[in-house]
Amino acid sequence: MDTLLVTGGAGFIGANFVLKAVEDGFKVINLDKLTYAGNLRTLESVANSPSHLFVQGDIGDRALVTSLLAEHRPYAVVNFAAESHVDRSIDGPAQFIETNVVGTLGLLEATRDYWRGLDEAAQAAFRFLHVSTDEVYGSLGEEGFFTETTSYAPNSPYSASKAASDHLVRAFHHTYGLPVLTTNCSNNYGPYQFPEKLIPLVIQKALAGEALPVYGDGLNVRDWLYVEDHCSAIRRVLDAGRIGETYNVGGNSERANIVVVKTICAMLDEVVPLADGKPHEGLITFVRDRPGHDRRYAIDASKLKKELGWTPSHTFESGIRATVQWYLDNKPWVQGILDGSYQLERLGS
Repeated sequence: MDTLLVTGGAGFIGANFVLKAVEDGFKVINLDKLTYAGNLRTLESVANSPSHLFVQGDIGDRALVTSLLAEHRPYAVVNFAAESHVDRSIDGPAQFIETNVVGTLGLLEATRDYWRGLDEAAQAAFRFLHVSTDEVYGSLGEEGFFTETTSYAPNSPYSASKAASDHLVRAFHHTYGLPVLTTNCSNNYGPYQFPEKLIPLVIQKALAGEALPVYGDGLNVRDWLYVEDHCSAIRRVLDAGRIGETYNVGGNSERANIVVVKTICAMLDEVVPLADGKPHEGLITFVRDRPGHDRRYAIDASKLKKELGWTPSHTFESGIRATVQWYLDNKPWVQGILDGSYQLERLGS
């Protein structure tokens, strides 16, 4: 059985990846610190599976990572572990540097030393795949797309920390020969996303009949990527990507934030109309913009399509409908989060 060490595998994207990997026959060693966004309830379906071992710990704990690598002998490390919310990085950037930069460095050093100790065949087969974001590229104007050769220009503490981690991964390949791969993805959405992010936040507030906050004029544009598509892209890069290369992953679904919110409102009007019969869109409230809010992101994923044959399976419309339905069907999962310290408040203002 092929073994993977997955870091951050109790978070949104990482957990979706873990669930599919176990389903597909992989053994997964799942290392997660269980910060606020880590949720073991997401992993309940594999909690007793012999193919899934959860370990609570920090990627920066080199002794722990070293012991896990030595004991389980994975053929790949897939690094999802990161502080990931821009608003939180505005409130407290230090934690983002500690996890995303210092933590990634520790993980890389432990992995490099493990890889050096493998036999020649195992070294050739080994991969370190680092999952990153399109936010490292900064902001686009009304036209153009991010490519793998776009210069880095991060504009938030979060994106700056991810840019630094990307550079470390590249450096460990060119300096030490570690066989790395990097993916830079657009905005993810889908099941199990922590409800501080735009789409699940809007769903929860709309269901409660509360105001739906939209930053600025609502015209900031993102390329929306359904999480299942993202996970399939990562698997494809892991299987066939060229060592040392970066691959951009996008959903071919550019939408302004206000369009996303109105789309969710229209879907909720169909399935759970408000008691007064008014459209959910009437709950939209424009609020003061996020500091340094990038205007537009758009991904050119043609390299991934040309080299590895990957394209997204979901349109924005099919993905957002599936997402809305998932949150309607899984209210206890959401309530378990809202019963804790996060109560849908705004951060980073």
